[in-house]
Amino acid sequence: MILTNQEEKQWLSKFENRLLFELYVAYLEARKGGKRNTFDEHKFEVNEFENLISLRDSLLDKSYRPSRGTAHIIHNPVIREIFAASFRDRVIHHWMYNTVYDWWDKMFIEDSYSCREGKGTQYGIERLARHIQSVSDNYSKRTWVLKMDIQGYFMSLPRKKLYERAMWGLNRQFKGNYGKKYELMRFLWAQTIFDDPCRGVKRKGWPRAWEPLPDSKSLFKQPPGVGIVIGNLTSQLLSNVYLDQLDRYIVYDLKFPHYGRYVDDFYIIVTEDELARAKEAVKYIEVYLRRIGLTLHPQKRYIQPVERGVAFLGAVVYPGRVLPGKRLIRNAREAFSETVAGVRDVESVVSYLGHMKHMSSKKILERLFDGVGWDYQ
Repeated sequence: MILTNQEEKQWLSKFENRLLFELYVAYLEARKGGKRNTFDEHKFEVNEFENLISLRDSLLDKSYRPSRGTAHIIHNPVIREIFAASFRDRVIHHWMYNTVYDWWDKMFIEDSYSCREGKGTQYGIERLARHIQSVSDNYSKRTWVLKMDIQGYFMSLPRKKLYERAMWGLNRQFKGNYGKKYELMRFLWAQTIFDDPCRGVKRKGWPRAWEPLPDSKSLFKQPPGVGIVIGNLTSQLLSNVYLDQLDRYIVYDLKFPHYGRYVDDFYIIVTEDELARAKEAVKYIEVYLRRIGLTLHPQKRYIQPVERGVAFLGAVVYPGRVLPGKRLIRNAREAFSETVAGVRDVESVVSYLGHMKHMSSKKILERLFDGVGWDYQ
């Protein structure tokens, strides 16, 4: 922001005014989140400045408590339980994110891809392809991948340990400047992490929608003090904050530099000479994860040559080329068919096309368009 006169500088020099301004910025960002048509948001917007002042005052006197949200089930790309926070809480989430994101982003390793500005799925796929090219010495040496997953990651996160990790970062970010903003973030991290989202939540949809969901994927089935919601901006950030310690353990302690992670899905690329050491390292990774309250998924792990293809983030990465994965093709076909039928907006098709254009997908797209009767030329 550019300050135009001394009065503005003087106004913003007071913490309560600066906080109000930052909450207004967070409010504008929360409005861009794609939920502009919700009653909850419209209710907030009617008296936006009065509501922002009230929200600010609840932070200053530490009377703020998270509101009760809603829970629902989604099926794409897989069945998941989503908790949606109130708009008021989403404003707080954006303010918290804006306060700590830049510091944490500098801490994260290059190959932590999820929910980071300038990164994401396409970046993660490209980095995996580059790791394969580098380790294989431009595809001239046989190269292997170890791919692993954490079992029920969001549902099994221990909140006490998660809070300690968030505070580890906060203490370093504000080192030597433990003022009002630091104290406010301490308060909000505690309120956010230790809040029981199942208490008073409103379930949307039929109760039987939850029946196909495994217990390991539902917060309603977890013991006290375990699990955080999927869907909140703070949860996305915290998922990276907590596993940053795993990233550092694998890259710097176990010394596997060709490593990458998207949320709880991670890989290690090694030469054939390093294969035995990599297999041995799986035991150390299991022990490390248990120490921080997590479990390596027993079924979602494999070791194989990269020429068989590495499934990652909707793509299958081979030496020298990238193909769309089966789930991406299936979802794209469904989106194309439903758009032709008039039950889905064309934006979803554009999204799939944008994702697949970076892959070797011309023939696949031709078959998809042929299947729904579109002229793709």
